[in-house]
Amino acid sequence: MIAEPLRSTDRLFQIIQILRRSSRSVTARMLSEELEVSIRTIYRDVAHLTGQRVPISGEAGVGYVLGTGYDMPPLALLPAELEAIVLGAQWVAAHGDKTLSRAALDVLAKVAAVVPVPLQPLISTPSTVAKLPLDASQDMADRTNQPSVQYGRSFSAIRTSRAC
Repeated sequence: MIAEPLRSTDRLFQIIQILRRSSRSVTARMLSEELEVSIRTIYRDVAHLTGQRVPISGEAGVGYVLGTGYDMPPLALLPAELEAIVLGAQWVAAHGDKTLSRAALDVLAKVAAVVPVPLQPLISTPSTVAKLPLDASQDMADRTNQPSVQYGRSFSAIRTSRAC
């Protein structure tokens, strides 16, 4: 399945996210490979971000670093990020101790309550699922008043193609 190109606004947010998660400078080539765009597009995007007062230091050919203390609250989750949250929380609910299992189910319920309607299928029918114990799956469904995840499919299930 070929990924859809990111909209320019989404790509700008992704550049900030990539720089935020990196402890070293990130080259335009690295950004372009991860985002599947040209290096020239990265140069334009970084110039746009710095023009909007995002504290990115560095230069073309050397790499970029996001200034310390810069924080921007996430505005939205990408579909793959939402699936990562669901899968990780399912795994912790199934394999963590009682406190962590309960916390993972609470996170799933909170995410299900606030995720936009177009992304709801990623919670109710994720493409990959970690199997939960029967009592935990019933508890999760009770808390969200809707079937929130499909339980019982194997963790190693093949990812189904879905337009995101």
